[in-house]
Parts: sequence; C-alpha cells; structure tokens
Amino acid sequence: MTRLYFIRHGESESNIDARFTGQLDIPLSEKGREQAKLTAAYLREVPFTAVYASDLSRAYETGQIIAEQSGLMAVPTPHLREINGGLWQGERYAHLEEKFPTSYGLWRRQIGLAAAPEGESVAHLQQRVKAYVEAVVKAHYGEHVCIVTHATPIRALECIWTDTPIEDMHMIPWVGNASVTVVDYNEDLKPHIVERNYHQHLADLHTELPKTV
Repeated sequence: MTRLYFIRHGESESNIDARFTGQLDIPLSEKGREQAKLTAAYLREVPFTAVYASDLSRAYETGQIIAEQSGLMAVPTPHLREINGGLWQGERYAHLEEKFPTSYGLWRRQIGLAAAPEGESVAHLQQRVKAYVEAVVKAHYGEHVCIVTHATPIRALECIWTDTPIEDMHMIPWVGNASVTVVDYNEDLKPHIVERNYHQHLADLHTELPKTV
C-alpha cells in the first residue's frame, strides 16, 4: 500500500483577485505562505520519502515548504499543473459567464464535460494527472508521498477515487487552499480515501474558492 497526501497549494494572489488562474504562473500570497507553513507543521510526523509538485510557483513553493522539513527537495513537474484555461485565464470569475456563456456556462453546470476555448478539457486533465499519480505509486510502493497540486486536478481525481463518472464531477465539492487529502493505493492501483479536504489545522486562515467558480 502506498499512502499519498494530496495538498492543494496555498492561497495565491489571483485567488485574492477572484480570477481564473489556470496555468498562469501566479505566486502565493503572504497568507498562502502561512497556510503552507501550517500544513507543513501538521504533516511534520509523516515519513515522506518524496514530494512532487506542480511546477507552477504557487504549488512548487507550497511543496518546497513541506519538503524541507523532511530534508527533501520538491520535484517539479508540469504533469501536476492546473487545467489549461485557455481564453479564460486571467479573467475574473464574475465576468466569465458573461464573456463565455456557452463554454463557462457548461463549466459551472457540468464541469466534467467542460473545456476552455483554446485550452484543455477536464477529461484530458483527469487522464494527465491520473497517469502521473499512478506512476508515482508504482515508483514508491509502500511509501508515504506528498503530491502538491491544484483544485481541479484534485477534484477530477476524486471522481476516480469514488467511482464517480466524470459527467457527475459537479457533485464533488472543491477542496480548500493548503488542505490535506489522504488516499491509499493498493498494489492493483485501487484507491481508498482516508481523509478528504482536512483544513482544521489552518483555523482562521482557511480559504476556499468562491461559489462563482
């Protein structure tokens, strides 16, 4: 059995601005760095053998803060990036349904079937991240590994963990910034959720995506 700890990055500057970030490389906010430190402290007793992180700075910095306390270096990878939001990237959530009523309207109603114009489909994102995670499990079987990524990858993976069809992904809630989701994988790569969206260690620093996402 391999135990994976999925961490969403801390609050970013574009989270504060309520913008669709996608693969724009937006850094952590000061609160986001504090969240990452609190998550690292919460996980300090976990015997991690590796930390993998999206190479986007908000996730990589979160991962590095967690890795350092275990004497590790976070391994950056584009495979764990947030969805490529195409023309949505950098736009405020409040304006997206007005500017992209069809594509973003579908994202809001049935996210699993959505695709950003000039961007990536949620279905493609799910397969991209799934393949990488399963490779990590095989490479680190029997170990504890930290994976620092973004909100949409975790939500898409949760469809797999819960046998939820991707067209029903809208039934799965978002996880919060710097939250901890723990999943065990057996030798057949069958996942079992141990903990989901744990964020009590953040206390009043807990932040989530707005309801308009």
